[in-house]
Amino acid sequence: MLTTTIKTMASVALMTAAITSFAGNLTVNKEITVNASPETTWKMIGDFNHLDVWHPVVVASELTKGHDNKKGAVRLLTLGNGASITETLVASSAKEHRYTYAITQSPLPVADYVSTISVTAGKDGTSIVSWGSSFDANGATDQEAVDTIAGIYDAGLSNLDKHFNK
Repeated sequence: MLTTTIKTMASVALMTAAITSFAGNLTVNKEITVNASPETTWKMIGDFNHLDVWHPVVVASELTKGHDNKKGAVRLLTLGNGASITETLVASSAKEHRYTYAITQSPLPVADYVSTISVTAGKDGTSIVSWGSSFDANGATDQEAVDTIAGIYDAGLSNLDKHFNK
């Protein structure tokens, strides 16, 4: 039991160090409460390769490397305007309803982007969906980069609101 705890603590420390080494200086954090259990909400958003299922700007998601929901998996997102974004899964926990990913190639005005999407229990059977990131601006002002990422999160979370809170 103690060995398992020590291994778990070591894994968390290494994962945190890896994520921190990618992370930038700017942050965006958004959340929404939805009228569904964490399990139901996670079924909708928890699959790394299904952002196209719930985000209105993403028209396709293709797993190009690895296995879905396994660290190191790479997804290629195609946006409605034809642009593409490549992201790598950094960490995932179905039990904790959370995954962390990094953008590795993108037309977005960001660099060193690392983000976590999570679902936690709210009151009376609801769920809280949280989406947060850290990054640096790239080819834009800090405010433009923050506004861009905030807009992406708002679009996705608003779509979840429409789906679960009709």
